[in-house]
Amino acid sequence: MLASSSSFKRINSLFCCCIVLLSLSDLQRQLLGVLGDKGERKSSLSVMAGNQDDDNAATDDDDDDDGQPFTPWNVSVASGHALLRSPQHNKGLAFSEKERDAHYLRGLLPPAVFTQELQEKRTLHLLRQYQVPLHRYIAMMDLQETNERLFYKLLIDNVDELLPVVYTPTVGEACQKYGSIYRRQQGLYISLKDKGKILEVLRNWPEKNIQVIVVTDGERILGLGDLGCQGMGIPVGKLSLYTALGGVRPSVCLPVTIDVGTKNEALLKDEFYIGLKQKRATGEEYNELLEEFMTAVKKNYGEKVLIQFEDFANHNAFELLSKYRSTHLVFNDDIQGTACVVLGGLLSALKLIGGTLSDHTFLFLGAGEAGTGIAELISLEILKKTKVTVEESRKKIWLVDSKGLIVSSRKDSLQHFKLPWAHDHAPVKGLLEAVKAIKPTILIGTSGVGKQFTKEVIEAMASINAKPLILALSNPTSQSECTAEEAYTWSQGHAIFASGSPFDPVMYDGKEFVPGQANNAYVFPGFGLGLIMCGAIRVHDEFLLVAAEALASQVTEEEYAKGIIYPPFKKIRKISAVIAAKVASRAYELGLASNLPRPKDLVKFAESCMYSPTYRHYR
Repeated sequence: MLASSSSFKRINSLFCCCIVLLSLSDLQRQLLGVLGDKGERKSSLSVMAGNQDDDNAATDDDDDDDGQPFTPWNVSVASGHALLRSPQHNKGLAFSEKERDAHYLRGLLPPAVFTQELQEKRTLHLLRQYQVPLHRYIAMMDLQETNERLFYKLLIDNVDELLPVVYTPTVGEACQKYGSIYRRQQGLYISLKDKGKILEVLRNWPEKNIQVIVVTDGERILGLGDLGCQGMGIPVGKLSLYTALGGVRPSVCLPVTIDVGTKNEALLKDEFYIGLKQKRATGEEYNELLEEFMTAVKKNYGEKVLIQFEDFANHNAFELLSKYRSTHLVFNDDIQGTACVVLGGLLSALKLIGGTLSDHTFLFLGAGEAGTGIAELISLEILKKTKVTVEESRKKIWLVDSKGLIVSSRKDSLQHFKLPWAHDHAPVKGLLEAVKAIKPTILIGTSGVGKQFTKEVIEAMASINAKPLILALSNPTSQSECTAEEAYTWSQGHAIFASGSPFDPVMYDGKEFVPGQANNAYVFPGFGLGLIMCGAIRVHDEFLLVAAEALASQVTEEEYAKGIIYPPFKKIRKISAVIAAKVASRAYELGLASNLPRPKDLVKFAESCMYSPTYRHYR
């Protein structure tokens, strides 16, 4: 259809400086315009879907297709319709009357104008109608892909209610069914097919200023095993929390899944599986792909891009962290993030159970990434506070794996990351026997296997300690070593309890007990923000210690009175700002920060850096 004379004049006046040849038949009256705040501008030219031909435009069915290749787009002026399809800029019914006129939205929206607050209220009401958590997850992901700012405002304002929806435990089920619920692209998929072309693949991502990458190979998703390509739900969920809880702008976040196949036979037989249908690659083939990825990331995004490893199997997780920590800005949330959160909870719990960290005896069920990572950070904190040797700081930390207590007589058969915890002791087979032999004051579960803290184990802990500290950290909820109700009931109300997945408050003997949640989301968003805002190029162990101490400092006396060892999530942005400031401060002190000069007030600076999800006003 030919544009009217008045429309052509308007367009011509706006594009008089552009050297673009456009036929009148290609012009559309809708104009996206220049978008609003902080000098951020968008081009009014865009690539529009559809194959439009003068007066003989093909129908949607395109009956004239003769099977020959054709270009499925042509350059034209972007329309208001395109604005509604941009999740970064779409405001839905919140577009004002003036904005609807300026950006050619008349008729494309119902006449009502909603505030963002009313949209939030409406969306929350709709989410609460869903009885199945996975349906809420799907609805939230749809919102993220259609109206980004509303998604983040909803999540920030209702974090206690929606965190379990967008992340654990619901994200576990979402990953298991990712092939069936997959709707649109989220993140970047790099597979063995892309070997030799990974730099080119990275350049296909539309955003060029990337500051945080969360990457998984899907081999050990939560406690659910090898989910292959369907592990993408983890990087997507983690980066949503980077933005909502840590204030890192969504445009600088990149979720990545490295697909090298899967060992999961059910997925290999699933017609809806979205990944490579082949056995998981290992050895040299695997290492070469990861090396190409790490090299390409550094080349494309620079020295200061944070690469966070997520849900890699033990053997790869430790090796990758060790290999790249001296050449890249890398962080493993399963090893370091979990350790940091748990250490923060332990430091906080000392207010309730008494003594210093070095006064206590720790027994872990599980000696993988999480267990050994937590144990190492505890020993570093003891080392920092007491100035004893590394070996001495480890002596009160014991680990139980699938073969029993890790002791020195097993050294010849142990994996390298378990060796520091092989102490002199007679062999002990089961957890209950280990509790009776070691007499721990603190019991920590990182096994990934549910129901391991039995009634006998909890009763044994309660018989040894007036206030046994029980941390059942495995995710999702089905894999938790015990429930909050079991811990409080079997200890007759004496236990201090925290878990990896959320549990509701428990009534026992007329008293309400509020379980804590040792959720990694307490630390990694603020930790990442701190690295970004100071321009760190490497992660130092000192950063983890100060982050844990900062987390512990956020618990109030009122919360301690309720037996709570973690601060409420409703304060998470303040918590993240404090953690970011402490991490950045230590980076400046160690000479590892590149953004100079150092801001005077790092907490205020962190808060000023945080992304705000409120709608912008468009000119």
